[in-house]
Amino acid sequence: MRRVMGIETEYGVVVPGDPAANPMLASGDVVTAYAASRGIRPARASWDYADEAPLRDARGFDMGRGDAHPSQLTDTEDPTLANVVLTNGARLYVDHAHPEYSSPEVTTPRAAVRWDRAGELVMREAVTRLATVPPGVNLYKNNTDGKGASYGTHENYLMARSTPFASVVKHLTPFFVARQVMCGSGRVGIGVDSRTPGYQIAQRSDFFEVEVGLETTLKRPIINTRDEPHAVADRYRRLHVIIGDANHADVANLLKMGSTSLVLAMIEADAVGADLSVRRPVATLHEISHDPSLQTKLELVDGRRMTAVELLWEYHDRAAAFAEERSGGQPDPDTAEVLHWWSTVLDRLGRDPMEARREVDWVAKLAVLEGYRERDGLAWSDPRLKAVDLQWSDVRADRGLAHRLAANGRLEVLVDDADVRAAVTTPPSDTRAWFRGACLARFSEAVVAASWDSVIFEVPGQRMLQRVPMLEPLRGTEAAVGQIVREAPDAAALLRALATAGTDAD
Repeated sequence: MRRVMGIETEYGVVVPGDPAANPMLASGDVVTAYAASRGIRPARASWDYADEAPLRDARGFDMGRGDAHPSQLTDTEDPTLANVVLTNGARLYVDHAHPEYSSPEVTTPRAAVRWDRAGELVMREAVTRLATVPPGVNLYKNNTDGKGASYGTHENYLMARSTPFASVVKHLTPFFVARQVMCGSGRVGIGVDSRTPGYQIAQRSDFFEVEVGLETTLKRPIINTRDEPHAVADRYRRLHVIIGDANHADVANLLKMGSTSLVLAMIEADAVGADLSVRRPVATLHEISHDPSLQTKLELVDGRRMTAVELLWEYHDRAAAFAEERSGGQPDPDTAEVLHWWSTVLDRLGRDPMEARREVDWVAKLAVLEGYRERDGLAWSDPRLKAVDLQWSDVRADRGLAHRLAANGRLEVLVDDADVRAAVTTPPSDTRAWFRGACLARFSEAVVAASWDSVIFEVPGQRMLQRVPMLEPLRGTEAAVGQIVREAPDAAALLRALATAGTDAD
């Protein structure tokens, strides 16, 4: 169960009263507003692009820069200079036309939920600060504007480089086709532009066109092949998952990360078992999303037909048996928690999807929408329902319907609000994110740039910048370097102490 993982979330951005506003500039305002509220100078604690390689493909080749869509060139400096590293180890920046919060590296699904929710508080603080300068900016944790544009919530999982990528494609594709019934966030409207009236399970599914590929904004693939590990390349592969939705429900978010991590563990161990490949995976992905009754049958290549819930039971039972065998009958608490919620949610979805309204985003949202439909006699084509859909994802605590449901006890909450607030400024202690965040907190004047695998210092008296590599994600932890960081009076002393100890953040 334990592996290095994280979530990247692009937020929808709106300037009230100005539909023609430049979204890139508005997104830049979000980043700089938050940075100012925390005393961070964006031009100082910026991103180190030295080791970025976004066009390297897991299938064994590099795409030429001339062939790449501009959105794929994530290794170029942000023209708005709105790109900062936070003391919790996260990255906050402008990803083309959206402000993005990329969580620090964590090792458990529960921690992934905690630091993802911390990103919501970061965005809420930026909105609050910008509200003092009309017209302000508002943000939505969702994945589509309802007019044909989609923006991502991407998951990242570090896995063994030795695992054949063909096995990843074979076993994850059917899982991702079905996973949306547990983790989808729901959407009013069918089709990429929401033109057809109705309600569907996932916000992103209609935007996927191919099974495998490198792109993330055009011809979106179920399995993304970007091979940019941000770690020791001959040891690790970073699986970049672009098919998930942005979740507000803790249980759905936990299941999104935890079930995927368990399936990856089986793939790494070559222990998935009989083939579960689905015929027409892209078309089936769309069909499942369009059916909130969960009765749609998908067809396996072996001829069997089953619902998405039934396919997920196949994965669950194999994962449970795998965990039981590998743990000697005593799975670790994180694995046990994921398996508990996985079976609980599938049980409830199988009996009546509405039974899962406390755990699953799309069901909770559908319950709210059906309340409006019943009260006011609204058809799915009524624009008021799209307005409710948007309000669901509003980051403001008093406006966002998902936040209000959680506050009223109508959504299952797994991570305490106090822990989420602490995660806004505190990094995870058990990954290299701790060293990155601690250096920003203690030596901010000396840190000129950072990335997932480096921190760069400017030390008085040194003619060259000093780069501390962090290619091992499970080093640079509080246990490994905490005493050195805390006892160093300045960055120069920190670097000397690391050298004397015969180590660095690696």
